[in-house]
Amino acid sequence: MLPSVNRPACARAWIAACAVLPTLEGAADAAYRGRMNEATRPPDAAELAALVLRVAGGGDRAAFAALFGHFAPRVKAYLLRLGADTATAEDLMQDVMVTVWRRAVTYDPAQAGVGTWIFTIARNKRIDALRRERRPELDPSDPAFAPAPPVEPERAAALGQWESRLGAALAALPREQSEMLRLAYFEDLSHGEIARRLGLPLGTVKSRVRLAIARLRERFPDDGSRS
Repeated sequence: MLPSVNRPACARAWIAACAVLPTLEGAADAAYRGRMNEATRPPDAAELAALVLRVAGGGDRAAFAALFGHFAPRVKAYLLRLGADTATAEDLMQDVMVTVWRRAVTYDPAQAGVGTWIFTIARNKRIDALRRERRPELDPSDPAFAPAPPVEPERAAALGQWESRLGAALAALPREQSEMLRLAYFEDLSHGEIARRLGLPLGTVKSRVRLAIARLRERFPDDGSRS
Protein backbone atom coordinates (compact mmCIF):
# COMPACT_ATOMS: atom_id res chain seq x y z
CA MET A 1 0.00 0.00 0.00
CA LEU A 2 1.25 3.44 -0.85
CA PRO A 3 1.90 5.81 2.07
CA SER A 4 -0.74 8.45 2.64
CA VAL A 5 0.10 11.88 1.26
CA ASN A 6 -0.79 15.14 2.94
CA ARG A 7 -1.63 16.99 -0.27
CA PRO A 8 -2.19 20.44 1.33
CA ALA A 9 1.16 20.17 3.10
CA CYS A 10 2.89 19.12 -0.13
CA ALA A 11 1.28 22.01 -1.97
CA ARG A 12 2.40 24.47 0.70
CA ALA A 13 5.96 23.13 0.52
CA TRP A 14 5.97 23.46 -3.27
CA ILE A 15 4.66 27.03 -3.15
CA ALA A 16 7.21 27.95 -0.48
CA ALA A 17 10.05 26.54 -2.57
CA CYS A 18 8.91 28.42 -5.66
CA ALA A 19 8.80 31.61 -3.62
CA VAL A 20 12.27 31.03 -2.23
CA LEU A 21 14.01 30.38 -5.56
CA PRO A 22 13.68 33.84 -7.14
CA THR A 23 15.05 35.55 -4.05
CA LEU A 24 17.92 33.12 -3.78
CA GLU A 25 19.11 33.04 -7.40
CA GLY A 26 20.90 36.36 -7.06
CA ALA A 27 21.96 35.78 -3.49
CA ALA A 28 23.26 32.28 -4.11
CA ASP A 29 26.16 33.31 -6.29
CA ALA A 30 27.20 35.98 -3.82
CA ALA A 31 26.86 33.60 -0.90
CA TYR A 32 28.88 30.95 -2.65
CA ARG A 33 31.56 33.46 -3.74
CA GLY A 34 31.81 34.62 -0.16
CA ARG A 35 32.20 31.04 1.02
CA MET A 36 34.86 30.39 -1.59
CA ASN A 37 36.75 33.52 -0.59
CA GLU A 38 36.77 32.31 3.01
CA ALA A 39 37.55 28.66 2.39
CA THR A 40 39.33 28.87 -1.00
CA ARG A 41 37.81 25.49 -1.88
CA PRO A 42 34.41 24.02 -2.71
CA PRO A 43 32.43 22.46 0.14
CA ASP A 44 33.29 18.84 0.84
CA ALA A 45 30.80 15.98 1.11
CA ALA A 46 30.24 16.43 4.83
CA GLU A 47 29.62 20.16 4.44
CA LEU A 48 27.15 19.60 1.62
CA ALA A 49 25.29 17.01 3.70
CA ALA A 50 25.18 19.46 6.60
CA LEU A 51 23.66 22.10 4.31
CA VAL A 52 20.89 19.74 3.20
CA LEU A 53 20.17 18.78 6.79
CA ARG A 54 19.88 22.46 7.73
CA VAL A 55 17.34 22.94 4.95
CA ALA A 56 15.48 19.84 6.11
CA GLY A 57 15.56 20.84 9.76
CA GLY A 58 14.19 24.35 9.50
CA GLY A 59 14.02 25.62 5.94
CA ASP A 60 17.38 27.38 6.29
CA ARG A 61 17.52 29.81 3.36
CA ALA A 62 21.22 30.56 3.74
CA ALA A 63 22.00 26.84 3.53
CA PHE A 64 19.79 26.49 0.49
CA ALA A 65 21.45 29.52 -1.12
CA ALA A 66 24.80 27.80 -0.72
CA LEU A 67 23.43 24.57 -2.22
CA PHE A 68 21.88 26.50 -5.08
CA GLY A 69 25.08 28.38 -5.81
CA HIS A 70 27.09 25.17 -5.83
CA PHE A 71 24.74 22.84 -7.70
CA ALA A 72 22.55 24.98 -9.99
CA PRO A 73 25.22 25.62 -12.66
CA ARG A 74 26.44 22.03 -12.42
CA VAL A 75 22.93 20.62 -12.76
CA LYS A 76 22.24 22.85 -15.77
CA ALA A 77 25.49 21.75 -17.44
CA TYR A 78 24.60 18.12 -16.74
CA LEU A 79 21.14 18.56 -18.31
CA LEU A 80 22.72 20.17 -21.38
CA ARG A 81 25.00 17.14 -21.70
CA LEU A 82 21.88 14.94 -21.56
CA GLY A 83 20.61 16.74 -24.66
CA ALA A 84 18.28 19.39 -23.24
CA ASP A 85 18.28 22.78 -24.96
CA THR A 86 19.23 25.85 -22.96
CA ALA A 87 15.69 26.89 -22.06
CA THR A 88 14.68 23.36 -21.07
CA ALA A 89 17.86 22.88 -19.04
CA GLU A 90 17.15 26.13 -17.18
CA ASP A 91 13.55 25.12 -16.45
CA LEU A 92 14.53 21.63 -15.33
CA MET A 93 17.34 23.01 -13.16
CA GLN A 94 14.80 25.22 -11.39
CA ASP A 95 12.53 22.20 -10.95
CA VAL A 96 15.40 20.13 -9.56
CA MET A 97 16.31 22.79 -7.00
CA VAL A 98 12.66 23.19 -5.97
CA THR A 99 12.62 19.43 -5.41
CA VAL A 100 15.80 19.67 -3.32
CA TRP A 101 14.12 22.27 -1.10
CA ARG A 102 10.84 20.35 -0.89
CA ARG A 103 12.35 16.89 -0.35
CA ALA A 104 15.35 17.76 1.78
CA VAL A 105 13.74 15.88 4.67
CA THR A 106 13.98 12.65 2.65
CA TYR A 107 17.75 12.89 2.13
CA ASP A 108 19.73 10.21 3.95
CA PRO A 109 23.50 10.79 4.08
CA ALA A 110 23.99 7.08 4.76
CA GLN A 111 22.43 6.16 1.42
CA ALA A 112 24.16 8.56 -1.00
CA GLY A 113 26.21 11.72 -1.23
CA VAL A 114 24.41 14.99 -1.86
CA GLY A 115 25.75 15.20 -5.41
CA THR A 116 24.55 11.70 -6.27
CA TRP A 117 21.14 12.47 -4.76
CA ILE A 118 20.72 15.75 -6.66
CA PHE A 119 22.02 14.49 -10.01
CA THR A 120 19.70 11.48 -9.74
CA ILE A 121 16.80 13.91 -9.31
CA ALA A 122 18.04 15.82 -12.36
CA ARG A 123 18.30 12.66 -14.47
CA ASN A 124 14.77 11.60 -13.51
CA LYS A 125 13.42 15.06 -14.35
CA ARG A 126 15.05 14.86 -17.78
CA ILE A 127 13.57 11.40 -18.41
CA ASP A 128 10.12 12.63 -17.37
CA ALA A 129 10.45 15.62 -19.71
CA LEU A 130 11.40 13.37 -22.63
CA ARG A 131 8.40 11.15 -21.98
CA ARG A 132 6.10 14.16 -21.94
CA GLU A 133 7.57 15.29 -25.27
CA ARG A 134 6.89 11.90 -26.81
CA ARG A 135 3.46 11.60 -25.22
CA PRO A 136 1.67 14.98 -25.35
CA GLU A 137 -1.38 15.52 -23.17
CA LEU A 138 -4.45 13.84 -24.62
CA ASP A 139 -7.61 15.68 -25.58
CA PRO A 140 -10.58 14.04 -23.78
CA SER A 141 -12.92 15.33 -26.51
CA ASP A 142 -11.04 13.42 -29.22
CA PRO A 143 -13.50 11.03 -30.94
CA ALA A 144 -10.97 8.26 -30.45
CA PHE A 145 -11.81 8.36 -26.74
CA ALA A 146 -15.53 7.88 -27.26
CA PRO A 147 -16.89 4.91 -25.28
CA ALA A 148 -16.76 1.64 -27.15
CA PRO A 149 -20.11 0.11 -28.13
CA PRO A 150 -21.43 -2.59 -25.79
CA VAL A 151 -19.92 -6.02 -26.36
CA GLU A 152 -22.32 -8.81 -27.15
CA PRO A 153 -22.59 -11.38 -24.31
CA GLU A 154 -21.19 -14.21 -26.43
CA ARG A 155 -18.23 -12.05 -27.49
CA ALA A 156 -17.65 -10.91 -23.91
CA ALA A 157 -17.58 -14.52 -22.71
CA ALA A 158 -15.11 -15.46 -25.44
CA LEU A 159 -12.88 -12.51 -24.55
CA GLY A 160 -13.01 -13.48 -20.89
CA GLN A 161 -11.90 -17.01 -21.69
CA TRP A 162 -9.12 -15.73 -23.93
CA GLU A 163 -7.88 -13.35 -21.19
CA SER A 164 -7.84 -16.25 -18.73
CA ARG A 165 -5.78 -18.32 -21.15
CA LEU A 166 -3.42 -15.40 -21.68
CA GLY A 167 -2.97 -14.96 -17.93
CA ALA A 168 -2.15 -18.64 -17.53
CA ALA A 169 0.30 -18.50 -20.44
CA LEU A 170 2.08 -15.49 -18.95
CA ALA A 171 2.30 -17.20 -15.57
CA ALA A 172 3.90 -20.24 -17.24
CA LEU A 173 6.72 -18.19 -18.75
CA PRO A 174 10.12 -17.99 -17.03
CA ARG A 175 10.17 -15.03 -14.68
CA GLU A 176 12.75 -13.08 -16.71
CA GLN A 177 10.60 -13.39 -19.85
CA SER A 178 7.29 -12.46 -18.21
CA GLU A 179 9.02 -9.47 -16.64
CA MET A 180 10.14 -8.29 -20.08
CA LEU A 181 6.60 -8.50 -21.44
CA ARG A 182 5.20 -6.68 -18.42
CA LEU A 183 7.64 -3.81 -18.85
CA ALA A 184 7.27 -3.64 -22.63
CA TYR A 185 3.50 -4.01 -22.98
CA PHE A 186 2.00 -3.05 -19.62
CA GLU A 187 4.39 -0.22 -18.66
CA ASP A 188 4.98 0.71 -22.33
CA LEU A 189 8.77 0.93 -21.99
CA SER A 190 11.06 0.73 -24.99
CA HIS A 191 13.69 -2.01 -25.15
CA GLY A 192 16.36 0.59 -24.39
CA GLU A 193 14.47 1.81 -21.31
CA ILE A 194 14.07 -1.77 -20.07
CA ALA A 195 17.79 -2.40 -20.56
CA ARG A 196 18.68 0.71 -18.54
CA ARG A 197 16.20 -0.07 -15.77
CA LEU A 198 17.38 -3.66 -15.32
CA GLY A 199 21.04 -3.07 -16.11
CA LEU A 200 21.02 -5.61 -18.94
CA PRO A 201 22.53 -5.49 -22.44
CA LEU A 202 20.04 -4.34 -25.07
CA GLY A 203 20.56 -7.58 -27.02
CA THR A 204 19.56 -9.63 -23.96
CA VAL A 205 16.33 -7.66 -23.56
CA LYS A 206 15.40 -8.09 -27.24
CA SER A 207 16.21 -11.81 -27.11
CA ARG A 208 14.05 -12.39 -24.01
CA VAL A 209 11.13 -10.48 -25.51
CA ARG A 210 11.36 -12.53 -28.73
CA LEU A 211 11.48 -15.80 -26.79
CA ALA A 212 8.52 -14.80 -24.64
CA ILE A 213 6.42 -13.85 -27.67
CA ALA A 214 7.38 -17.09 -29.43
CA ARG A 215 6.23 -19.12 -26.41
CA LEU A 216 2.93 -17.25 -26.29
CA ARG A 217 2.37 -17.94 -29.99
CA GLU A 218 2.84 -21.63 -29.29
CA ARG A 219 -0.02 -21.39 -26.79
CA PHE A 220 -2.17 -19.34 -29.21
CA PRO A 221 -1.49 -20.82 -32.66
CA ASP A 222 -4.75 -19.37 -34.04
CA ASP A 223 -4.16 -15.87 -32.63
CA GLY A 224 -3.30 -14.38 -36.01
CA SER A 225 -6.70 -15.36 -37.36
CA ARG A 226 -8.72 -13.79 -34.57
CA SER A 227 -10.98 -10.94 -35.66
